[in-house]
Amino acid sequence: MPAEEAETARARLLALVPAGFEEVEGEGWVELAAYVEEAGLAALRAAFPGLRTEPVEDGWEDRWRAFHRPVQAGGLWIGPPWAAPPPGECALIVDPGRAFGTGAHPTTRACLELLAGSERGSLLDAGCGSGVLAAAGARLGFAPVLALDVDGAAVQAAAETASRNRVAVEVRQADVLRDPLPEADLVVANIELPAVEALLARRPARRAIVSGYLARDAVRAPGWRRLRRLELEGWAAEALEAL
Repeated sequence: MPAEEAETARARLLALVPAGFEEVEGEGWVELAAYVEEAGLAALRAAFPGLRTEPVEDGWEDRWRAFHRPVQAGGLWIGPPWAAPPPGECALIVDPGRAFGTGAHPTTRACLELLAGSERGSLLDAGCGSGVLAAAGARLGFAPVLALDVDGAAVQAAAETASRNRVAVEVRQADVLRDPLPEADLVVANIELPAVEALLARRPARRAIVSGYLARDAVRAPGWRRLRRLELEGWAAEALEAL
């Protein structure tokens, strides 16, 4: 599929295959591969009309784990439950099977780098997914930390991420584009570009870290000043300050 369609496809695929999937990127294209039983094919075909299927060898049930490898970003080691962090590392454990966001995607890593370099204070993770950014913020010293998502499965996954890592994060179900938002020193939002722009228009904090869009895209954010822009693997993240 074209690279610009991949972010939406990832979220849709993860909802159907919460155990995870493999990903291969090329010049302007992305291929996503999931391992499923025959019973799960109907839903995938309905969601992805151009789906291609191939038989796989024995042992496919565990192959998806190889895709979820630990990463380091923002001074944190981030990995799945079955990987052991190196001794002395500041670690964050994220289960990749529940909601979008494992720490490995370039937008998440870019947000983490910007988050690590930001002034500490209260933090709002708007559209938290698995809660990796909220939990990372708490690990980095932000407090209090609130994570919001409209999806109930994401809310549960974010709460489990916080509990697993023993960090103080309050998690609630809410639509960050419509529901009332609490005041915060910093909002972080790794969501689609239109949602980023709509959220910034609400001015939920005096500082913001946003991502979820390609490096070629420009954020329309009247009333905000860019402090820093970080690009990773064709994706962008930005730190902004309200004027």
